Amino acid sequence: MKRREFITLLGSAAAAWPLAARAQQHKRMRRIGILMNLAADDPQAQARVAAFLQGLQEAGWAVGRNVEIDIRWGDRDAERNRKNVAELVALKPDAVLGTTFPIVKALQEAAREVPIVFAGIIDPVGAGLVASLARPGGNTTGLAGFEYGMSAKWLELLKEIAPRITRVAVLRDSFTPVGIGQLAAIQGVAPSFGVELSPLVVSDSGEIEPAIASFSRGSSGGLVVTVSTLAEVHRDLIITLAARYRLPAIYPFRTFVRSGGLISYGPDIVDQFRRAAGYVDRILKGEKPADHPVQQPTKLELVINLEAAKGLDLEVPPMLLARADEVIE
Repeated sequence: MKRREFITLLGSAAAAWPLAARAQQHKRMRRIGILMNLAADDPQAQARVAAFLQGLQEAGWAVGRNVEIDIRWGDRDAERNRKNVAELVALKPDAVLGTTFPIVKALQEAAREVPIVFAGIIDPVGAGLVASLARPGGNTTGLAGFEYGMSAKWLELLKEIAPRITRVAVLRDSFTPVGIGQLAAIQGVAPSFGVELSPLVVSDSGEIEPAIASFSRGSSGGLVVTVSTLAEVHRDLIITLAARYRLPAIYPFRTFVRSGGLISYGPDIVDQFRRAAGYVDRILKGEKPADHPVQQPTKLELVINLEAAKGLDLEVPPMLLARADEVIE
């Protein structure tokens, strides 16, 4: 994405920078690369980048004054991601913010000397991106999304909001390796909830509706949507299908519920992007990624959509409502 387009997208944030701060001149303009897994016109992608830029602003960095931002937008296209990585590395950035395992892995392979900060990565140790959370080593650190074990909580909450379900489909993206770990965690607790699981493994958007429609032919069904770029890109489609086939569904992020989904449980990803700016700030000031432990979420959010519950003839238990961080009416 061109710099002028980026500034237009986030012009409101740039306008908020204090004039006194803009007047200060650093000796050298620094360069930050950003590799996103979502498209430029995705509101959630814009919110995440805006949060990162806000974090930079709070640390004293401003686009055009002491830092340049080079951003590339992607999707599940491996070839496009490789091209984006090559383009950014060629610009010799001082640091790069990466999202999703495939993107960060490609960055590590292409730029062993460039500091890499990630946000929202599930199990970065198991994925081989860092040596450990406390001592990441190498040129990479950042903020983890959550551990696989948290996926089991999705099934628990789904049963709590829709206790009559006895069959649950787990939608996962074949392109996303972490989907296997999420499914395994859910499978481990399914017997204790008296639930029969049906993995729905899809590879593109065209496979989502046939898979959900086929599962919905039975009765007492529910849906768990695991973390993946495919699910985020096509969240409106998945939410629409869940409502059409009357499947109570739980999602990993609040953006799904704000778009009409029933319930979500997971970290605040937008806030993780804001906090990732703190890592980049310290790197630009001379510190090394290896010296900064990978942070895990300090809080997981429970969000419930009462309108969606009403549409499914579900009465949300008062105790569940009391625990919710946000209730959409």
